Amino acid sequence: MRQLGVNEESETLPSCFELQELTQRLYFRDMPSTARILPHYTYEDYLLWEGQWEIIGGIPYAMSPAPLPFHQFVAGNIHSVFRQALKSEHCRCRVYQPIDYKISEDTVVNPDLLIVFKPITKKFLDFAPALVVEILSPSTALKDRHMKYGLYQNAGVKYYLLVDPDLKTIEKYELSDDLEYVRNEDLSSFEVTDLCIVQVDMSGIWE
Repeated sequence: MRQLGVNEESETLPSCFELQELTQRLYFRDMPSTARILPHYTYEDYLLWEGQWEIIGGIPYAMSPAPLPFHQFVAGNIHSVFRQALKSEHCRCRVYQPIDYKISEDTVVNPDLLIVFKPITKKFLDFAPALVVEILSPSTALKDRHMKYGLYQNAGVKYYLLVDPDLKTIEKYELSDDLEYVRNEDLSSFEVTDLCIVQVDMSGIWE
């Protein structure tokens, strides 16, 4: 069995910074030399691992340490806000906290929160959700702002929210007609589907 994240030539585990740099080169610049340095993992490998992981472009990322308490507090409040809003509009959409979102065989992520507009029939989500929320932390901010931004945009996720608990800010990005994210300052309205437009008040998520 291959060892997780190990350099097959030196048998040493690359640092987080090395993984980050190599991932960007592999995933965004498609450099064959990088592919020879790191093993390439898939969803089948992912199922065998212990602990919390994500795979982006075949490269594993450990989801540790555990989120800070305030991170989880904010995540729970956002979940409650959207859940109540969807119920009041009698939408059939559902709000989920971290589940496996399988974008491709070598890319599986666990968003902090997402909204889907149809039933999930597999052990993972295999279609684009209507909305994804990522709550920033020092260890994930670069990945959330750059790699995941591109992933969700290319996958067709309509809304992407970046929440910064330290600065107490929310950035809302909406997919345009050109299939590119555009910053939208309106944090109160979300057209989850043509038949489901929800109004939310995000002002109290920090309290």
